[in-house]
This record gives sequence, structure tokens and C-alpha cells, in this order.
Amino acid sequence: MHQLTETGFLRIHQIVGDRKANPPIPPIIPVSRSTWWAGVKDGRYPKPIKIGPRTTVWTVEDIRELVNRIRRGESA
Repeated sequence: MHQLTETGFLRIHQIVGDRKANPPIPPIIPVSRSTWWAGVKDGRYPKPIKIGPRTTVWTVEDIRELVNRIRRGESA
């Protein structure tokens, strides 16, 4: 698993990765942005937190919990 801090926030490009970034950002959850947002909408993925008009984040704790559920084979 990626080296995640104990607490903090992650933006979508940090979660699903960004191959075009320099250097490229590897995904924590290897899905497309549209799949991620569909999963957020239907409850498979954690709810986001709006911290500004154009800034949405997720807590590191929620993402770590999601990764652990996926590893255990539980539905995401």
C-alpha cells in the first residue's frame, strides 16, 4: 500500500492516480475518475468533504478503510 500519512486529506488525483502528472502519480484505487464518482454517488466509496468551492477531499482514514475492505474481499 502507498505510504499514507496517519491523518489528513487526499484529492481525487491522489486516489485514482494521474499518469500525466510530472512525475506520474500512481493510483491507490485503480479506477477511472468517472467510476470513482459513480461509486461515491451509490455509496461504494467514501463521501467527500468540500473544503472550498472547487476543492473536494477524502480523509486518509476513509481511504485506508476502503483499501482494507477491498483486500479482505468485502464489497466496497
